[in-house]
Amino acid sequence: MTIRRATAADIPQIDELLRQVLEVHHAGRPDLFKGGVKKYTDEELKAILANDQTPVFVAVAPSANDGNDAEHNADSPATDQVLGYAFCVFQQHLNSNILTDIKTLYIDDLCVEETLRGEHIGKTLYHAVLDFAREHGCYNVTLNVWSCNESAMKFYRSCGLKEQKVGMEVIL
Repeated sequence: MTIRRATAADIPQIDELLRQVLEVHHAGRPDLFKGGVKKYTDEELKAILANDQTPVFVAVAPSANDGNDAEHNADSPATDQVLGYAFCVFQQHLNSNILTDIKTLYIDDLCVEETLRGEHIGKTLYHAVLDFAREHGCYNVTLNVWSCNESAMKFYRSCGLKEQKVGMEVIL
């Protein structure tokens, strides 16, 4: 398994993982999350992937191709199997009256193929994100997790994350 930046060729597999995450959220909070829809259009995903402020990483298993034929090269990642992804966003509040100027890498979404969970793919992705954040001078890595997604909360705690703030609601 390797971790690399996602490319447009990965979009069909990323779409499937995005669907899996959406269904977890829809099952946990159908009052907030629609089921059976796409989070992003392909054009929106292409724009996210092309933007250095929104890096997306994929954990991939190499294709069955051994890399020795002329058709397989670094420009053809479409044959890689995407095992999971991490969507990230750089955040910084420059010249804020109340916040310091720290640079944060926010994990907007992290998903591992549901049939492969428990095989340390998520932790490998998470550690790659930490390394990337360090290389880019970030002070911290943050994320949000829905309280209805107990397995995700358990996973993030096992990675050493702690609550930074808590969102609360009352349904009227």
